[in-house]
Amino acid sequence: QVQLVESGGGLVQAGGSLRLSCAASGGTFSSYTMAWFRQAPGKEREFVAIISWIGASTRYADSVKGRFTISRDNAKNTVYLQMNSLKLEDTAVYYCAADVSTIMYSGAHKYDYWGQGTQVTVSS
Repeated sequence: QVQLVESGGGLVQAGGSLRLSCAASGGTFSSYTMAWFRQAPGKEREFVAIISWIGASTRYADSVKGRFTISRDNAKNTVYLQMNSLKLEDTAVYYCAADVSTIMYSGAHKYDYWGQGTQVTVSS
């Protein structure tokens, strides 16, 4: 069983930055595709970013492209999301997710394991 624990969320002003971390335990982290999703109040969970098991490939939602960067450190069993130039519309609970498949899916239903989420609030 894989456990995922997110951290790094908080309150930040528009234009600011935050770095989210997701620490994994159990399973074989280095073989998993990892992704970040987010869910704002009253909205469905949406894809944010994904990274391949070795970190060679990444993909982003259009809404965060050029502002967010996903990365991973397989030695530390951790995936990161660096968020720059934050906007009010980035306010949401952010979740990391792990998929045992090596195919990079952006659909939330494909993911096997989820963290509990971390709140990111962007203020004006």
